[in-house]
Amino acid sequence: MSRLKWGMIGGGEGSQIGPAHRISAAVDGLYDLVAGALDIDAMKGRDFARRLGIDAARAYGGWRDMLAGERGRADRIDLVTVATPNATHYEITKAFLEAGINVLCEKPMTVTVAEAEDIIATAERAKTICAVNYGYSGYALVRHMRAMVARGELGKVRLIKAEFAHGFHADAADAGNPRVRWRYDPAQAGISAQFADCGIHALHMASYVANQQATELSADFATCVAGRELEDDAMVSCRMDGGAILRLWTSSLAIGRMHGLNIQVFGEKGGLRWAQEWPNQLYWTPLNGRTQIIERGGPGLSPLADRASRVTIGHAEGMPLAFANIYADLAEAIAAKQQGRAPDPLACHYPTAVDGLRSMAAIEAAVASAGNGGKWTDARPPRLR
Repeated sequence: MSRLKWGMIGGGEGSQIGPAHRISAAVDGLYDLVAGALDIDAMKGRDFARRLGIDAARAYGGWRDMLAGERGRADRIDLVTVATPNATHYEITKAFLEAGINVLCEKPMTVTVAEAEDIIATAERAKTICAVNYGYSGYALVRHMRAMVARGELGKVRLIKAEFAHGFHADAADAGNPRVRWRYDPAQAGISAQFADCGIHALHMASYVANQQATELSADFATCVAGRELEDDAMVSCRMDGGAILRLWTSSLAIGRMHGLNIQVFGEKGGLRWAQEWPNQLYWTPLNGRTQIIERGGPGLSPLADRASRVTIGHAEGMPLAFANIYADLAEAIAAKQQGRAPDPLACHYPTAVDGLRSMAAIEAAVASAGNGGKWTDARPPRLR
């Protein structure tokens, strides 16, 4: 496979997510970073892009300049990653899809269901790929969990418990910190903060592993730090279309918790337990049996897990390599589209715009439910009801 031409919008110097994307896209040698509009400050963005090795002619001052510049090039980018604040995702993603450029958008894909519906329609009309960075589904053992569920090893899934709780926004003195402030500002974050930022990662992982989608939910939101307009803690229960119940807790106030993304899946025949901070071990307990530790990279794993495992057993394998699996899946999908062939089925696991739409519908439902005393609310987007 020849190297694909890749561009970035956002993710500039000092950003939290930019380095992870650049490392992840570089791991397999599938992409060249050739274009970027990396910062809201045009001069800073251009300077940083040049220091990353991007040619000055493709170090753009803003995303509109980048769109205009790339659209007319014979060697235009094959994929652009959108890593900007939530409220900008829709406009940027739609514009690049319309120009025939494939997009990997940070989550949430949009800030309304209507926008998400339009993104799907735009991608279909333009015959472009739109993916959403639920990158934690790229971990090898997360994919092995999905394979175990699909093979029936757990039997019918009854209950899923998912958490994404950290304590890094617990200090009220951080009210003026721009890296914290925007997340609780409706003008930039949309209608939800913590659930839209972290909770939907846990929701997507539960849906991915169990291959079930939320049909209705009941939510309780709390805003514990004075001055915030949006929630910093949420408890959400979901009824899934395969019969499972999901209990989901997400918080930015859990002092002592670091990343805090954990999942447990309980079925008729056994239970699974995995934590993102210890990604090399998956705990499997068969009904009436002893708990076993499944090691990433070990013998007897599913082809899905083997494909996603990057380093030898016993060595740490972290978030950038999970994200790299998303980029590798996308590279195969883009190459297959360009070559007019079917992609490798094992590469068809990147999160799509439909996943982004489902998440946005869940966000709107959770906000409505929390504002209505936790009333059970339809969590499905209109097109999927």
